[in-house]
Amino acid sequence: MTVGNANEPHRSGAATRADERIHRAVSADGTEIAGRVQGQGPPLILVHGAYGDGEIAWRALLPYLTDRFTCYLPSTRGRGLSSDNPDHSPPRLQEDVTAFVDRIGEPVRLVGWSGSGAWVLGAAAHSDSVAAVTIYEPVVIGVGGEDDIARIGAAMQQVGAAAADGRILEAVHAFLPGFCTDNEIAALEETPFYEQWTDGIHALLRLLQHDMSYGGPRSTDPEALGQVAAPVLLLRGEQTLLGTFFADVERYVAKHVVDAHVREVPGVGHFAPLLEPEPIAKELISFFESALSLTPIGSGGPSATTTHAAGNFP
Repeated sequence: MTVGNANEPHRSGAATRADERIHRAVSADGTEIAGRVQGQGPPLILVHGAYGDGEIAWRALLPYLTDRFTCYLPSTRGRGLSSDNPDHSPPRLQEDVTAFVDRIGEPVRLVGWSGSGAWVLGAAAHSDSVAAVTIYEPVVIGVGGEDDIARIGAAMQQVGAAAADGRILEAVHAFLPGFCTDNEIAALEETPFYEQWTDGIHALLRLLQHDMSYGGPRSTDPEALGQVAAPVLLLRGEQTLLGTFFADVERYVAKHVVDAHVREVPGVGHFAPLLEPEPIAKELISFFESALSLTPIGSGGPSATTTHAAGNFP
């Protein structure tokens, strides 16, 4: 692991406060990818979604994990502590995650949320260091019901229009109805969400622009998913707004990866890692402990199997 001070982005091994560890890696095109490190135990990498970064996305979840895992919180290019690069196409973002994983130097548990599902699955397909994967409500381009896709598209158009006029706070307000129930939106308003996440709108829109203009192979193509040998847990909130959409994505991914497990988490929606972190943490702990006790790390995983179960922690 490479550790440095947050104010010295190009020094390895610089002195830091005891509670401020930073892991750094270099992506395939030379972009530096960085993230804070908290906790003690086997390595667990938590990758933010299309909106947000490693500095903010997992704050609510960390207290439930850091007594069991060393938690790594990377940001992809142009976000958080990472350097930027003009190329934000899907393969480059996958390479950011893969480089960060490989630089740790030991088997890791890898977690994604929403838009990072494709990057996480791509890293799992390309790195021998990924021992197990969990993704909360992944988004896969080209998969999902037309009504839900239209709802997301309409929200993103409103986000773009507001941001173009400099109305960034309004852009955040426009984003939430695309993914969140009214109850979730009300709950987010009781948190520092708007204060902490507003700056991420420009990164979100840049990502969407690059993603929509990209026409090459993706890490979520069937052939690519077939290269994911590590066990994969796909989580979905029972009260999520886009339940049909995420169920379609689950079925698609589970059909193509080698060892898929699908669970529904009762009583939560899309922003559960922020609003209801405890049941998400329990699912992560349960899956990683059980999956890695059954499958020797580096064995390539068992034959294809899909498990459907309620999201209750034993």
